[in-house]
Amino acid sequence: MMGYGYGGMGLLGGLIGLIVSIAVLVGIVLLIVWAVRSLTGGASHWNQPSGSQSPADILKVRYARGEITREQYQQMLKDLG
Repeated sequence: MMGYGYGGMGLLGGLIGLIVSIAVLVGIVLLIVWAVRSLTGGASHWNQPSGSQSPADILKVRYARGEITREQYQQMLKDLG
């Protein structure tokens, strides 16, 4: 007999298996985080300090991204002013 499990490598084989398993799990988590960020357009809005943009500036950005129509933009701008 060569050993008591882990493919005959004993404790070292178990330790290597554990390290490989942890590396695979970390890789999967990083892949999921990357996929979510790429699908949602990144996390650039998290990097800006709150209150750095006026409501009108936020409306301009939303209109430029196509999130709201021209009519919605004008109505919201009118409501703010």
